[in-house]
Amino acid sequence: MANKPTTTIRIDLDVKKRAGEVFDEIGIGMSAAINAFLKAVVREGNMPFDMKLEHSKPELKAGNATLNHAFIVRKDEFYTQYEDVAREMSQYPERLRGKTVLCNCDDPFESAFFRFFVLHFNELGLAGLTSTCYADSPMAGREYPLEGGSGAYKAVVAEVPDESIVRPDGSLDLESLFAMPGNSLAYLAGDGDFRSEECEALLEEADVVATNPPFSLFREYMSQLERHNKQFIILGNMNAATYREVFPLFRDNKVWYGESISSGDRKFHVPDSYPLNAAGCGIDENGRRFIRVKGVRWLTNMDTDRRHKPIVLTESYTPAKYPRYENYDAIEVGRTLNIPTDYDGIMGVPITFLDKYSPDQFEIIMLANGNARSNVASKTLAEVGYRPHPEDKGGVGIINGRRVYARILIRRKFS
Repeated sequence: MANKPTTTIRIDLDVKKRAGEVFDEIGIGMSAAINAFLKAVVREGNMPFDMKLEHSKPELKAGNATLNHAFIVRKDEFYTQYEDVAREMSQYPERLRGKTVLCNCDDPFESAFFRFFVLHFNELGLAGLTSTCYADSPMAGREYPLEGGSGAYKAVVAEVPDESIVRPDGSLDLESLFAMPGNSLAYLAGDGDFRSEECEALLEEADVVATNPPFSLFREYMSQLERHNKQFIILGNMNAATYREVFPLFRDNKVWYGESISSGDRKFHVPDSYPLNAAGCGIDENGRRFIRVKGVRWLTNMDTDRRHKPIVLTESYTPAKYPRYENYDAIEVGRTLNIPTDYDGIMGVPITFLDKYSPDQFEIIMLANGNARSNVASKTLAEVGYRPHPEDKGGVGIINGRRVYARILIRRKFS
């Protein structure tokens, strides 16, 4: 077998350290990450991201620098399809009844979330709907420019007419909607950043939050929802479940995956400036640019019946089929459906286990990834029999001297 060539790369030590922390968190090594980057270059015939000089705007506030960097550089300004919103929100009719919903958006009138809740306002029996606009989004003010200038604003809906407000071209009759008593459009003092004081005040007034936050700011968004103790239905990437700020919420049954997405990719509209240089990108029949994103999941803390249905299992345990980790007192289960019916000890399962997880059937103990040694309490590490291994990069499971992907350690519950 031919040997693979060795390549020496000079990397800034601080960049290497910080990148290594990210790779450890998602359970891959530096070599695998570099190989993934090079394969993306070959696949796209170009750099898989834009490389250009971004000049700072003097009028931007320092507190908003991170958000603007996310929109401009990371390009995670994705607009969720109406069909995806409708499928998920329709799972919670009784839990939404009588509630006030908040949707942080780039622009409410470009948002499928705002559209869904307006069209189903009376059917769901909502008490109110508030949606905010982010001033620096290229979508802000395009569909329905406000009088008196441009900037961030809030759309407040307290009543929707019984007759349809959908025009023949599919747009909403916003003039009629906001002519109704109690409904209003008003400028915000700031730029509509969800972390601003006025947006946090709107969050405090709401009962339920429904939106698609920027993936690059998902940690901050989730932390804010947890801090305000709000119910939510938000869209994110399944890798978010491995974040140190998010995984404990899964473990403690404070968040779980939603109902309508469990595999595959999802289509998102993107701004006209977004480059379409990857597989799955395109322009739809209405002339709007779109991309497809893999691993998308709804995250929520609103309960449903499906969440309590046990996984149907058929496999039996044998030592040959289920190897033990060298650094944990647990067995490796490569697929969720292969969880043995007759094993009562600790098991390591893939992240996709969360798609089928029932808290009545299994207990989540910890996440065995590259940050386990620093993120997990010493008492829990002792409980799972963790012993440091020279190859585990801080806690990834080891089998036959080789690291496996990040695993969730679980055990069966007994009634």
